[in-house]
Amino acid sequence: MGAVNIYVAASLLPTVVGDIGGELLYAWTMTAFLVAQVVATMCVSRVLSRYGGVGAYLIGFGVFAAGSLVCVVSPVMPVLLVGRGVQGLGAGLLTGLGFAVIHSALPPQLWTRGSALISAMFGVGNLVGPALGGVFAQFGSWRPAFAVPAVAAVAMAAFVPRALPRGERDGQAAPVPVASLALVVGAVGAVSVAGILADPVAMAAFIVLGLVLVVAFLVVEKRAAVQVLPRSTYRPGSVTRWVYPTIAILASGVAVETFLPLFSRNLGGLPPVAAGFFAGALSLGWSASQVVGSSAHRASAVRRLRVAGPALLAAAFTALALLSHENAATLTVVAWLPVLLVGGAGIGIAMPHLSVAAMTGAADAEEGRRAAAAIATVLTTATAFGAAVAGLLVNLAVPETAASARYLFAGFAVIAALGTGTARMVNRA
Repeated sequence: MGAVNIYVAASLLPTVVGDIGGELLYAWTMTAFLVAQVVATMCVSRVLSRYGGVGAYLIGFGVFAAGSLVCVVSPVMPVLLVGRGVQGLGAGLLTGLGFAVIHSALPPQLWTRGSALISAMFGVGNLVGPALGGVFAQFGSWRPAFAVPAVAAVAMAAFVPRALPRGERDGQAAPVPVASLALVVGAVGAVSVAGILADPVAMAAFIVLGLVLVVAFLVVEKRAAVQVLPRSTYRPGSVTRWVYPTIAILASGVAVETFLPLFSRNLGGLPPVAAGFFAGALSLGWSASQVVGSSAHRASAVRRLRVAGPALLAAAFTALALLSHENAATLTVVAWLPVLLVGGAGIGIAMPHLSVAAMTGAADAEEGRRAAAAIATVLTTATAFGAAVAGLLVNLAVPETAASARYLFAGFAVIAALGTGTARMVNRA
């Protein structure tokens, strides 16, 4: 629900603006959703402690459905922004719960497979979201596109009492870490603003501000009595302190998909329909490889997959940078597709094993549940940072499309290569 609805609105916005106006607030629909989603993921452990798995899921589906209905009836863009924010709260809670309830809903031998299926949904969202929004936009009917998720949320909520255990409820929720929450929201807000700016200098300034706020968050978290990330993250030699950066690096790479249809049309002369396939190729490779990669259980194989994931992604981005040039042959651009699938597979083979490393590296069950819930916070934050960095790299060479593509792919190749180093530290820890 959360992953699909990140992208549904992007396909619908031109139709929405044509109906209710609000051009100046166009880009804020994504910002409102992402910021609210991050806030909710940071509160998952507290909601789970107070209401248990069943109650927390019912709250998540209820909030998401309410936000969707606000979007359906929105007469003006500011009301739609409120609806998107409420949607984001529900989606963030659902996303975090997906990881957090693995401890109680599945036996330990299925934690890797469960993590694979959950994180694969982020790739599915990149595929289904634009398609769903595009179908409704094709007919100029955007309100039903928000009504469908509301109905789906209510339908899935009906299965919650039967599907989930009622445990993990102690009636007491820890205090909300207000300072940590404010810093993360500020960081995500800064990079989200950076992603909608045209001036590279201003964009870079907001990205730097976001990074400064992330550092401030880590400093505050380390000393705080109530923390968002598990306490083990701040202990020397802990596996979780390297797991989360590796997850963030892998997830941020999907941000390049936003620009792939544009590049394939301008460089290879592909028609819009064919170019649209490029928007989900990386996500398809991610989703398809998750279950296969999660079947590995031998410790040596798991260690190799953790490092091979970011290495494959870095290699794929490097190859794409080399294949990007003006007036490229159509076959050259078509060759991007298998390269993108390989890059996505790099994310898929490593992500479930990194998720389980975070959960099993915790000291106790409560710490493990918090470590699992924090994965969603890291994923959503990485999505915002990746989008902003991608926009900055592309804008460095505008209006030269080939140079923009090279900057984008080369930049993310460097970022992915850093992931091989953090993955090795995971194995060492």
